[in-house]
Amino acid sequence: MDENIDSGFQVGRREVLTVGTAAAALCFTGLPAVAQDSGRPDAETAPGPVTVELQVNGQPYVLRLDPRTTLLDALREHLALTGSKKGCDHGQCGACTVLLDGRRINSCLTLAVMHDGQAITTIEGLADSGTLHPMQAAFIAHDGFQCGYCTSGQICSATGMLNESRAGMPSYVTENLAQARPELTDVEIRERMSGNICRCAAYPNIVSAIKQAAGLPT
Repeated sequence: MDENIDSGFQVGRREVLTVGTAAAALCFTGLPAVAQDSGRPDAETAPGPVTVELQVNGQPYVLRLDPRTTLLDALREHLALTGSKKGCDHGQCGACTVLLDGRRINSCLTLAVMHDGQAITTIEGLADSGTLHPMQAAFIAHDGFQCGYCTSGQICSATGMLNESRAGMPSYVTENLAQARPELTDVEIRERMSGNICRCAAYPNIVSAIKQAAGLPT
């Protein structure tokens, strides 16, 4: 040991623990109130309502919404269109699927203000003057639902999926990417519908319903 080191300066384990505890207490409880609350919006910093015009099922709706309102909440809470279900609210189950300009989206993952003026179709808007959409009729014919909670999302998603298929969009399991329109086999349908969960496991019936709506043998 170097004899030039001041042997009078010694820090024991008790002193280290005492100093560390005091520092931690200061960090978590001794900060000024302004510093502790700086990351939380209050009445003065929270965004104010904005005007949004949504074109839903062919009808225009002008709403005053908090800009943080999801499209799903705007449909359900402000327009009383409760066919679109809030399942997971994280984009994992597909129960909230609607059609945006003919393309399927999870309405819980997008904000209403992002779709000002765009055409939105919910399950309530698929039927035409009381006549069921072919996909709705096929789901009934093949008993493609049990509890029904996921059904509106399944039907909207299946309708959008057929539009994608007819446009020639491939899926992860499409074998021939050179095809103008991929063949809708059971495997293709299951892959393309994998974002929609049916907790009752009515998947075989859902596949049959989609094939009927697509004009395929079931």
